[in-house]
Amino acid sequence: MIIVEDFGQVEGTPAHAWRLHGSDGLSIRVTDYGARLTELHVPDSNGETADVVLGFDNVESYVESPSYFGATVGRYGNRISRGEFRLLGRDYQVDRNEGNNHLHGGRSGWDSRLWSADVDEQSNSITFRTHSADGEMGFPGACDVMSTYQLEDRKLRIIMQAIPSEATIINMVHHSYYNLAGHASGSVLDQLMRLPSEFYVPVDSELMPTGEVLTVNDTNYDFRVMRAIGARFADLPALGTDVFPGGSGYDHNWCLQGGSAPLIEAAEILDPASGRRMTLSSTEPGVQMYTGGYLHDQIIGKGSQAYCQYAGFTLETQKFPDSPRLLHFPTTTVMAGDTYRHEMLLEFSTS
Repeated sequence: MIIVEDFGQVEGTPAHAWRLHGSDGLSIRVTDYGARLTELHVPDSNGETADVVLGFDNVESYVESPSYFGATVGRYGNRISRGEFRLLGRDYQVDRNEGNNHLHGGRSGWDSRLWSADVDEQSNSITFRTHSADGEMGFPGACDVMSTYQLEDRKLRIIMQAIPSEATIINMVHHSYYNLAGHASGSVLDQLMRLPSEFYVPVDSELMPTGEVLTVNDTNYDFRVMRAIGARFADLPALGTDVFPGGSGYDHNWCLQGGSAPLIEAAEILDPASGRRMTLSSTEPGVQMYTGGYLHDQIIGKGSQAYCQYAGFTLETQKFPDSPRLLHFPTTTVMAGDTYRHEMLLEFSTS
């Protein structure tokens, strides 16, 4: 049974949250504000469940925070240099909301609005819908947008879709921060990560891709064999110093083999203490791992928990950042009437 709950108000309009339950203790809570995942309860090797995503207890806290916790991000997730791109011979300027660059759809992206919701008890799913107007944040074409969460046996499936009225660029991203020990457990740096990728995309001091695609061989970006997330932090260069002074850790795109249907493996994560294991698969050609280097203890999350630096990591399956400008990267162009579709599958087990 899918249960709806009050979740506060956004400028006087009520927001809601829904709880979905799967098998073996797996459950989620989602809200219509930003079509976002607010809770993900997963059992450990002893059958004890914990909420393994960062977030807040009410919609007002999501409105006040710029963290994108659990959100459906669009129209363009990740970054576009100077917010400029050319499409079919025409130049466009979209919102620049991170220094000189565009990030995650702009100041009024799809994460910062209330969506409509349709519940399907039979499939144990909920679909959120919104409409994006032509010219919104500078993007061409109107879009009808959907984001679906479906719970299956020990699996969470997320499907993001959009249909534009004219040619545009689309790169929808799901932006949960995960901590497999539980959202209130502190740093994730001792959790183990595997990324089955031979190549990654280096970034400059503004976190923009340099345009290169480099091998992970003999680098600190080689996660092909599972290892602790923080094992090589001491050897990493400073990260994004022109955007966030004091930044460190990872905020990079890894290139996946293939892309599009069928699903391809993007990541595997293990928390040795609890035994929780998560495997992520996707239709997309890239995955952005961000290790929460800009989180801090002034962010007060669920249950009045102060989140620390590295309290969670993201795994954002995607096209590559700055793809509209770097034409050798996978295209983000979607033509009028075509359907953009991005599917993620999170599978949970224990060790």
